[in-house]
This record gives sequence, C-alpha cells and structure tokens, in this order.
Amino acid sequence: MADEESASSPVVLSMEVLDDVEDYDLVYEPEDLTRQTYLHVYELVQNGNAAFRNNHVEEAINFYSRANSIRTGDPVILSNRSAAYIRISQFLKHRPPSASEYSPLSGLDPTTHAELGLKDAEKLVNIRSGSVKSYLLKANALFLLEKYEMARDVILSGLQVDPYSNSLRVSLSNLQRALASLARMGTHGQPERTDDFDCTLCLKLLYEPVTTPCGHSFCQSCLFQSIDRGNRCPLCRTVLFISSRTCSVSVTLKNIIQKNFPEEYAERKQENDSLTNLGLDFIPLFVMDVVIPCQKFPLHIFEPRYRLMVRRIMEGNRRMGMVIIDSETDSLAEFACEVEITECEPLPDGRFYIEIESRRRFRIIRSWDQDGYRVAEVEWIQDVMPLEGTREREDLLEITNNAAESARSWIRRAKEAAGQDQRRLERLLNVEVMMPPLQDPERFSFWLATLSNRRPSEKLDLLRLSDTKERIRRGLIYLRAEEQGCSIQ
Repeated sequence: MADEESASSPVVLSMEVLDDVEDYDLVYEPEDLTRQTYLHVYELVQNGNAAFRNNHVEEAINFYSRANSIRTGDPVILSNRSAAYIRISQFLKHRPPSASEYSPLSGLDPTTHAELGLKDAEKLVNIRSGSVKSYLLKANALFLLEKYEMARDVILSGLQVDPYSNSLRVSLSNLQRALASLARMGTHGQPERTDDFDCTLCLKLLYEPVTTPCGHSFCQSCLFQSIDRGNRCPLCRTVLFISSRTCSVSVTLKNIIQKNFPEEYAERKQENDSLTNLGLDFIPLFVMDVVIPCQKFPLHIFEPRYRLMVRRIMEGNRRMGMVIIDSETDSLAEFACEVEITECEPLPDGRFYIEIESRRRFRIIRSWDQDGYRVAEVEWIQDVMPLEGTREREDLLEITNNAAESARSWIRRAKEAAGQDQRRLERLLNVEVMMPPLQDPERFSFWLATLSNRRPSEKLDLLRLSDTKERIRRGLIYLRAEEQGCSIQ
C-alpha cells in the first residue's frame, strides 16, 4: 500500500492556486472605463470572490464571466476564473466513483473545466509574464489535462522569471514524481494493427476516441454526430446520457493509437483539420439573422447540424459567418458578417451556449452544403478610406469624433432612464465597451448603428454600403428616432 501511495501522482501540482483569489482594487480607475462601469465590474468580481471562498465555485464563475464580458482581458478576472475552473476540475478528478451512487452529477466534466482554466491561464501569462501565479495556473491546468511535458515546460519558464519560487520548485518536484510513475507503468511491445482500433461508424482509425458507458469506442466527432439525432449507442442501442461536456476523449486509448500508429493517426488528423480549418476565404455559415460588426450577444445552439458545426469551429479558428435568407430573393443574402465564438459552454443535453462577437463583413461568392450546414467561399469587404494627412481624412475623423460625443450623450441618458435595472444597465455597459477606437471610422460607423434596433433590411443596407460618412449619418438618424425610448439592441 505504501508503494502505491508513493507512486501515485498528486491531484494538482500546487494547492496554492486554489487557496484564494485576488480582490479588485476599489481605488484604481482605468482610463478605458467610466467610474460607474468600473464600480459594476468591481461588484461582480467581489461577489465572485465571496462565492469562491464559500466554495460555491460555479456561482463564482458566473460572476467572473459577467465581469469579463464588460472588461475582457482583465488579469484579476482571468486569474480568479482560471483558479475556479481548476478547482472544479480538481474536485471532480478527486471525487470517488462511489459518490455518484447517492449524489450524481449532471453536465460536469473535469476535462472541460481544465481546458477552460487553461484558456484563461494562457491569456494571463501573456498579460502577466512576470507573475509566478500565472505559470502555476497554466501548469496545473495542463497537469489536469495530462499534458505533463507541456506542464513541465511552463514551470521551467516560470523558474526563469523567479528562480527562487518555492511554489514552482514544489510543482516541478510533484510533476517529476508523476512522470516517473507513468514511466514505470509504460507498456512494453507494440499492439498489432487490427479492426479493434477502427471506428465502427466511419470505418477508419479512431481519431480523438471516446468510450461510452456501455463500453463501445468511436471517434468523438462520429459519436456526437450520431447522438445529435438520437441518444442511443450506434452499436448496442443503449440509451446514452452523455454530451460533449460529459464524455471526454479517452486519453489512454488516444495515446496508445497515436504512439503505435503515428503515420495513420497523422493522416486522420490532417483529414479532420480540413473540416475544422477551411482556409482564409472559406467559412461555415449559421443561417439566422443579419449581424453587423461590433456586436456581442449570446446564442443557444440546438439543431444537430449546428451542434456539429460549432464543435468543428471550436477545434479550428472559432469563426463562422452569420447570414440571413433574403426575403426578396428567398435565398442566402449576398452580404453577411463574420463572428468569433468568444465563450462556449456545452450543456448536459447536447446543446451549446455560446457568446459571439462580430468581426468583418463579406460577400458570398458561392456556397454549398457540408454535412447538413452551409459553407461559403467569400470575399472580404472594406470601405475605401481617405489617405492619412489628406483633408478628406481629417473631415472624416472630425465627423467621427462629433458622432462619438452624440453617442456618449445618448448612452448617459439611457443609463439614467435605466435607473436601478441592473440587467438593463449591464446591457448598456456591454454595448459601451464595444466602442472601437475613433481612429477606425469604419468600425465606429457600424458600432453606432448597434445602439438602436434596426430591421434586417436596414442592417443589410449597412453591410452593402461602402461609404463610411453615409453610414455614420444614418446611425445618427437612427439615434434621434429613438431619442424618447433610449432602447438598445
């Protein structure tokens, strides 16, 4: 028993990252936020910290995510949310199987939470490259994902920043013990290539394999594409209560396949990448509504074809096109907008809750069906800007600055009208923080139009328009038309 305990690896490398979270500085007021907005972010973070310290970690994550949507990339928010994700992942990995008999969990997966913690930690390392905690968070997330070599590299990078950090040294020691344990458990001999390593759905070598509770293994994408249309095992027809969040990749089986059949696995990866990374001028389409640049909003994805599309997008560049059916032609509108998935939460029933931000606009050259959803070859569109230093450029910047003052006044009045309605205030703050730099008049002209509710036909006209001044003029007209209501999209 003693030998087994000494050989086992710790659940996390260092408990320091889970002990506590950082408090927000009430005195500090950043230049990019108003006092009212900063106080709202401060309140959200402090509520999240209180929930974290009371071990209500899911609640804490909700507060941190709301704060992050207003002040994206804030190091305190990223650090605290990463610690919360890691704490949940650590708890689920440490939780004994017998506990499920009297307290079953639904929709919680240690791998998913570790991946979300890693995502925040990676951003944090880029912002706080001199902080030991940034490296500890990233290393612990990688450790929970069983990416031990990458975790070691991160710890070594942290030791270059602070060679005397006791936390990093302890983490490195724990990691070396885990690697030594894995080396002793390593398999000897190479398995023969048989049909046992094939997916029974695509009849190819298993790629990103998952194993169902009934004991059958499939490619992850093949299985979820199947259960999007019915929650039964494709082989034995057992009812499956799983989703992409509750059924993660079988790390051991994947490592065996990847180690023993590297060339064939590389081919499968290349094949998968061709579906998830279409290229610069090709994009999957979500047919729903007209979106213009500088918008941010949530979506629930429930249709089987779009569940598949979102899973592929999340493996690629996280981007898709948002397009509408043109009522005049009864076909896809020619102009549309690219959006990026900034947050993605798989739900227990297979749906996805995503948050998107709109980026560039494009014109569709041609489109076709791929596995039930539309894919398009596109041409990216930009207004022609006057050259720097010219009178035309100065006039455009002056118009932009004047319009920005009008927009700020409108937002102030809208906040006053909102009173104590926190949800409405939060929506206003989310719109306000999306305001682009005034040195980019084209993006500002689109942002101005997002302040008011517009019909799809009007938004399509804005996408087609190539005149920045005219788009700003229309945006101001829209604001004046809604002056009494102060409503936002």
